Amino acid sequence: MAKSKETVTRTVIVALVLSVFFSVIVSTAAVTLKPLQVKNQNLNIKTNILSAADMLPQGASPEQIEEVFSRFEVRLVNLKTGQYVEPGYVGVEDPMKYDMYKAASDPELSTDIPADEDRAGIRRRPDVAKVYILRENGELKKVVLPIHGYGLWSTLYGFISLKGDANTIEGLGFYQHAETPGLGGEVDNPRWKAQWEGKVVYGEDMTEPQIRLVKGGVNENTRNREHKVDALSGATLTSRGVENLVNYWLGERGYAHYLKNLRQGEV
Repeated sequence: MAKSKETVTRTVIVALVLSVFFSVIVSTAAVTLKPLQVKNQNLNIKTNILSAADMLPQGASPEQIEEVFSRFEVRLVNLKTGQYVEPGYVGVEDPMKYDMYKAASDPELSTDIPADEDRAGIRRRPDVAKVYILRENGELKKVVLPIHGYGLWSTLYGFISLKGDANTIEGLGFYQHAETPGLGGEVDNPRWKAQWEGKVVYGEDMTEPQIRLVKGGVNENTRNREHKVDALSGATLTSRGVENLVNYWLGERGYAHYLKNLRQGEV
């Protein structure tokens, strides 16, 4: 009996020692790998920004991506005023470290969106957004804006790039979503994304965004086709979600004030 108890005790001790040992190993690995994970996440974001701006070199190495991205100026914008704010305004030292999606969950850094105005289905909007500006010889060439909103099954996160007139679309792309492959997931299809280039956001009065996704497709006879893109085949709700989120973020509650200031040279 004594021998049996001794065996059980040894088994328990060995199990505890192994448990502690592997816990330390896992914790150490997590701490060690975190900087690499953050670096890879940042590289992925930069890759998608360059892709939306049509500036991603084919087969680009991480070094090439960093080099091209360094041409952009990263700024923080107060969405209510459309004016730039310093990083310290949101408690960071570097604008790249500001997480506007995390800020959206903080009542002190975000605004609740009334249900009848929440076209993007996001409920809360950060008060400050991060934007990426490309200038050459002082002239605005591109501005890349983060966008997100609900589709059919998921929230889509991506970027939309506008040309120097802050009205003509350069490109659009999503880097995170869970839409149905072959249907709503076709937001990733290069042929569909290519349709966005050259589309015009605002009408002649330059107030409300006019982007529409059209079921059945857009052709030369389509009225106001400069504002229209083919809807995704078999993905009505995802198409509606993309249309809504694009128009929301380019509208008054999104970047409209900022884009107006850009066009007028006030920022």
